[in-house]
Order: sequence, then structure tokens, then C-alpha cells
Amino acid sequence: MSQKTEPVLVVAAVIRRYADPEKKILVVRRGPEQSGAGFWEFPGGKVERGESPEQALIREIDEELSLSIRVGDLLGEQDFAYPTKLIRLRVYWAETDQGDIVLTEHDAFKWCKSEDIVVDELSAADRSFVQMIQGSK
Repeated sequence: MSQKTEPVLVVAAVIRRYADPEKKILVVRRGPEQSGAGFWEFPGGKVERGESPEQALIREIDEELSLSIRVGDLLGEQDFAYPTKLIRLRVYWAETDQGDIVLTEHDAFKWCKSEDIVVDELSAADRSFVQMIQGSK
């Protein structure tokens, strides 16, 4: 019963503020109406037809957080199987010079040092990227 399906391309951003000497990273908590509610994640979303991953990331962060970002280098990419779908998660570094965040889908956010990220509180697909983040300070 194995069925080959093309993974859904999803992008996420490891966002830092330009002038933050501590290099804190933005994480957001999935709201009660979302799958995976209560788990923290690096913000992002699905890439729509006709857009590049970088364009999708800029759009998603603006829609979900009302935040403008500059997308940087690719941190990594990994396929992850959820019970109902397969995703290909592509994670990018990003920066912002804004401080005001407006949550539309998430119910909380926090800026934290990479070593303070609690892996078990993250969305399962995001967990494998924490070691990459901590290794590339």
C-alpha cells in the first residue's frame, strides 16, 4: 500500500533581528485552531504555484506575523512524513529590523538564544534543524 507522492514544499525562517548582539531567534507557538497546536516552530508555510521558496517565505511571514524579512542563506532541507502528508521542509536564515509582531495564526511568540530552544517543545519537523542552528552561530 505504499504510494509515491511528491512532498509538499514548505519553507521556514530562522529569524534574527539585525542589531541583536545575542542573536536571538524568533519562535512562534501554533494556535489552537492549527494542527500541532501548542508546539513551537520556526515560522513559514507552503510554497504556492509560481513563487520561489524565498518569495513564499516573505509572503508567509508578512501574512502570519506582519513582519518584513530579508531572506538569507539556506540552512538546510529535509523531508518529513506526517500521518496524512509528506513535506519537504526548507529552512532559511532571515533577518528583520522590525520589533512589532502581529500574530494571526499563532498564539504566542518569543525571542530566544539558540541554546535555550527546547527541542521537545518544537514541531517535529523543526527539531532536526536546532543542532544546525546551534552549530552555526
